[in-house]
Amino acid sequence: MSIGKLIIQDLRNIESVSVELHSDLNFIIGDNGSGKSSLLEAIFYLGHGKSFRSSKVENLLQHNKASFTVSAKTNKDCQMGVRKIFHGQSAANTEIRINGEKQTKFSVLAKNIAVQVITPESFKIFFGGPKQRRRFIDLGLFHVKHSFSDHWKEFSRILKQRNACLRSKTSGSTLTYWTDVFIDSSQVIADLRAGYVEELTNELSYWLKIMLPSVSNEIVIQYLQGWNSKKSLFDVLQQYKDKELSYGYSLFGAQKFDVRFLLNGASIDNQLSRGQQKLFLLALTFAQAKLIERVNLVKPILLIDDVGAELDIHSRALLNNAIAEIECQVIVTAIDKTAVEQLVPQKENYKMFHVKHGKLSVMSE
Repeated sequence: MSIGKLIIQDLRNIESVSVELHSDLNFIIGDNGSGKSSLLEAIFYLGHGKSFRSSKVENLLQHNKASFTVSAKTNKDCQMGVRKIFHGQSAANTEIRINGEKQTKFSVLAKNIAVQVITPESFKIFFGGPKQRRRFIDLGLFHVKHSFSDHWKEFSRILKQRNACLRSKTSGSTLTYWTDVFIDSSQVIADLRAGYVEELTNELSYWLKIMLPSVSNEIVIQYLQGWNSKKSLFDVLQQYKDKELSYGYSLFGAQKFDVRFLLNGASIDNQLSRGQQKLFLLALTFAQAKLIERVNLVKPILLIDDVGAELDIHSRALLNNAIAEIECQVIVTAIDKTAVEQLVPQKENYKMFHVKHGKLSVMSE
């Protein structure tokens, strides 16, 4: 799957863009604040129904406009689009269409377009605490394990009820009931995540050999399910029952899971340079993209924002090797052409664009 024609209206500083993208490789060049990241954000929104830059969808709306629209025609002649309509500062409704037919869920779009992104903010997977790592893993699960979304919604509902019991110091049969269903739901989520992490680890090894060959065999992903793996969740909750009642919320369970990225048994962020860390993030994202392709039979779209940051000439050469292997549409942004020179293929199977004040123009083909 690749985007052929992309149309964006009234999203951030992009008032109106209509562009024909290359099916393989695209470079978007422009100064900071020119609209490069906004273009990637629009594509990401089309695939996920949310931004990778802000948790508030109203931040995507251009000033003094009532709606924004993102639509695309794929290489398989699938026409899809999203229009977000606002009343004041709050979103009123969302219009989703695929080939002219109205849809009600973004998950339908996700089955047709699988978007992965790497940005300078992606380093939060190392430094931002477990929340960022949970988000990355669950984003992949959303695409690869189609049942995960429903299981997670059900788990979140159960967790909310159990926490309400703990907060109000409710005990007896009511807390017992919500604890029992909480244990069952946690185990379902934990099993799905464990299976996915195993698949991701296997796929990651291939991309590490391309991008971090010197340490590829020493890097592992450690999965922490959210409670002591040597004990059942029932036993753990029994052991800490009084403490949970004192705190007023669930201290263990699937909501507390984490993953650690280890090199020779220690956290990689303390051992790899900033450039190597970015190559690891790229390898991780490439691995996740290929897993999504394998399950959904939809080629992913990879977005790489500000490729020049942290990557020296040698690192960009390694990234170039990986892009040549990934066999999907890749869209790369950079401040200037020098940052992407080593990524430009000898054959002219790419397009290069310049963006300024939210307007896009072709530089070369």
